[in-house]
Amino acid sequence: MPIADLQQAAQKIAGFLATLNKKGGMRLKYRITAGDGAQDAEGHPSPQLCVELAGPDVPLVIQHNGELLRALETISAQILRLDQREGDLISFDADNFKALQAEQLRLTAQTAAEKVLRSGIPYAFPPMNSRDRRMMHMAFRGIEGVETASSGEGPDRFLAVYPEGKTDLPVTQPVKPRSFGRR
Repeated sequence: MPIADLQQAAQKIAGFLATLNKKGGMRLKYRITAGDGAQDAEGHPSPQLCVELAGPDVPLVIQHNGELLRALETISAQILRLDQREGDLISFDADNFKALQAEQLRLTAQTAAEKVLRSGIPYAFPPMNSRDRRMMHMAFRGIEGVETASSGEGPDRFLAVYPEGKTDLPVTQPVKPRSFGRR
């Protein structure tokens, strides 16, 4: 369901970001643009609210694979009382982080697809969260000769790439990467 009042929603997000700057000690500038539910080049719905961040604290926002950037999106969706499935109606970006990340995913998908096509053996990515798995599934959409499926449960859920029509082949469950420095 689209956001009913885009201007009011943008004002709420601006208020949240102003509070984050003031009380959280952040130094972020922001520009909020409202769309009309158009579609991107691949035919996917575009976000209704786009927030572009700039300023001295942008490196903090995009470090650790953009965790804070995604957290800001999640908090904003909760402020607007959006359903969990409507989180894509809001998009935050900083220093073109998302476009660079999408290009990296596209290259990763292309490399994995070539490996699967060459060997005929399925390839499994390490476990990842649902948003990252979805982005990977989408990165494989335009690649002929392969198909993807998610397997596993909870935090061990992973994406596997198969030769087209051969999702019945066994796939070795990947090992979850270890986090260094965490206890």
